[in-house]
Amino acid sequence: MSTIEFDEMLVSNADFLKPFAITLTRDNETAQDLFQETMFRALANKDKYNVGTNIKAWLYTIMRNIFINNYRRRTKQNTIFDSTPNDFLLNYNQVVAANTAESHLKIKDIQAAIHQLPEIFRNPFLLYFDGYKYAEIAEMLSEPLGTIKSRIHFARKLLKEQIQRF
Repeated sequence: MSTIEFDEMLVSNADFLKPFAITLTRDNETAQDLFQETMFRALANKDKYNVGTNIKAWLYTIMRNIFINNYRRRTKQNTIFDSTPNDFLLNYNQVVAANTAESHLKIKDIQAAIHQLPEIFRNPFLLYFDGYKYAEIAEMLSEPLGTIKSRIHFARKLLKEQIQRF
C-alpha cells in the first residue's frame, strides 16, 4: 500500500475517532489532544498496518492504548496542585526535637520480637531482611523456594502480632 493510499484511508476514517475521544476523556480539549496524538502515531506507524486489517479497529486500539498509558502516567505522578500562598512559611523558624529514647525502645522491642521467632522462621526472615532474594535464601538454606516464601510470610505474620501487643 502506498503512502498516499494509506493517508487517504486514514483521513476518510478519522471522523469516528473524535466522538470516541470525547467519550474517553469527557473534555473537549483533552479529546482533541488525544485525537491528534492518535493520528500522529498512526502516521508514524503506518508500516505496522497490515493491508486488509480493519483500519477503524486499528485506530480505536491506538487511541485506547494512548488514553490508558496517559491515565497510568497521571496516576503514577499523583500530582497535587496547591494554589494557596505559602508566604507565611518563609520566615517561620521552628525547632523540632526528636525523641530518640522512644524510637530506641521501639527498635529494641522489634529486635526482641524477631529473636523470639522460632528458628525455622527467624533465619529466612533475617536473611530476607538483610537484602537477600528469595532464590538466594533458598539456595543458602537448601530449601525449596516456596518453603522459603511461606516461612518469611509466616515470620512477618508472627512479628505483626507480637508488635501490635506493644
